[in-house]
Amino acid sequence: MRTPSAPTLTIAAGLAAMALAFFSNAGAQNQPAPETAPKRLSSAVFAGGCFWCVESDFDKVEGVVDTVSGYTGGELANPTYKQVSHEHTGHYEAVKVTYDPDLVSYDTLVDYFFRHVDPTDPYGQFCDKGDSYRTAIFVGNEDERAVAETEIAEIDKSGVLKDPVVTRVVQASTFWPAEDYHQNYYKKNPLKYRYYRTSCGRDKRVQTLWGDATDH
Repeated sequence: MRTPSAPTLTIAAGLAAMALAFFSNAGAQNQPAPETAPKRLSSAVFAGGCFWCVESDFDKVEGVVDTVSGYTGGELANPTYKQVSHEHTGHYEAVKVTYDPDLVSYDTLVDYFFRHVDPTDPYGQFCDKGDSYRTAIFVGNEDERAVAETEIAEIDKSGVLKDPVVTRVVQASTFWPAEDYHQNYYKKNPLKYRYYRTSCGRDKRVQTLWGDATDH
């Protein structure tokens, strides 16, 4: 048998290497891509009167990824809008804000919240009066409570408002999403929403209270 020459062996070895590389790459392409960890999101719950308006305000904040109107703070399970607004269930109209903490901090959200409500009104907000329209921050842990209480103390100390802040800081409880027609109401019914917000005097009152601090 004739022994293969050196050039022949070299060519064969090269072809074998190319084939191995081809099949290795093909196998790698068929492998499922490694799963990446889901984005870490956080949530906060605020009551600031009409939840249509609170939802609209927070949707403007960079880093907020979702807002849901709902009810919290009462004892009744699965409350309806009629029950909350007319039957004294103890619930607040509130908004659950889901946000990316890498883009916006809880401190910033609390600060923003105060500057878009009247935290000195113990009876409700703007043209809406009653327990369900009062302001409150629903905290999930002691760190959130400390942020909210510190913000209140700083506002009172600053003297920017003529009256003291009466917004409650409440331990978070079950949040019940409101009926579908309440969700994104300002987008679904822009004309009705704008008429309501204007006639209720929300923006005018906030501007009178806070002045340029609303942009803080």
